[in-house]
Amino acid sequence: MTFSAQQISQLLQGELLGNPEAAVSDVSRIENAAEGTLCFIGEERYLHYLADTKASVVLISRDLEYSGTTAATLIRVDNARAAMAQLLAAVSEALLPKKQGIEQPCYIASGNILPDDIYVGAFAYVGSNVRLGEGVQIYPNCYIGDNCIIGSNTVLYAGVKVYHHSVIGNNCILHSGVVIGADGFGFEPDADGINRKVPQIGNVVIEDDVEIGANTTIDRAMMGSTVIHKNVKIDNLVQVAHNVEVGESTFLCAQVGIAGSTKVGRHCVLAGQVGVAGHIEIADNCVFGAQTGIPGSIRKAGVYQGYPAIDANIWRRAVVGFKNLPELQHIVYNLQKKQ
Repeated sequence: MTFSAQQISQLLQGELLGNPEAAVSDVSRIENAAEGTLCFIGEERYLHYLADTKASVVLISRDLEYSGTTAATLIRVDNARAAMAQLLAAVSEALLPKKQGIEQPCYIASGNILPDDIYVGAFAYVGSNVRLGEGVQIYPNCYIGDNCIIGSNTVLYAGVKVYHHSVIGNNCILHSGVVIGADGFGFEPDADGINRKVPQIGNVVIEDDVEIGANTTIDRAMMGSTVIHKNVKIDNLVQVAHNVEVGESTFLCAQVGIAGSTKVGRHCVLAGQVGVAGHIEIADNCVFGAQTGIPGSIRKAGVYQGYPAIDANIWRRAVVGFKNLPELQHIVYNLQKKQ
């Protein structure tokens, strides 16, 4: 699929500088761009690549000043990264149009009312009393248990499992291997020390515009609901335990683990391998660096790092001190010998 600079500029409502007929059929990074590709520059530190780039078209943010020469056709937009995302979304829709129809073999319990534009892939299972919104896409080998609700235009890619009574909102994306609503990890030792299962009779509620990465698991509540609020974005291989609440527009990156009954605030970022203890609260607008451990509640917005989680600036200074400990220890030993 080939697009001209003129077509791209019109789609993005950008300012075109250069050859309007310049054609692109692929995208690339500005560092190693080839002829016929489109790139974007959203930061000043990448501007120097324009002098020698082989890219045919480059999106560039309006607030960046470039006075040099370039062979590429430039399209100035308000935000080059956002414009690139908009363009990729349009291309994706053209390359991967929504499917419709019900493939066979699959199982759909009798009594379910399906929208005309639904897609159900082969070997999918849809249980009793399931409500599916318009435009729902259920790819092959998915399982949807009894009494589930899935909102309009939500996509379940191959192999997603949604346990009974789960609720998923509109415009959500669940990638392959996601499991929604498996039992929370609830056990109680009896008088003989035998771990007895505590029934998990709650559910999972996922609000609108949530995306969940491959092989992520979100456990059902013991009572009540595990809640993922709207616009949350969850990476691959994340574990969200029972009765957790994740606030609006929060990011959970790969291998994050959140223990039961914890409440994570809005607009937070938990980077890779962050571990969160149970029964605590995290304030809005918190950022936690990779591998941070959070054993207790965080009451104040900020950037945190380390274990236990502390202010990231203090943690960086502490790491420098830790690196120097062997030398400091040697100095102390020498001082002790002189006494």
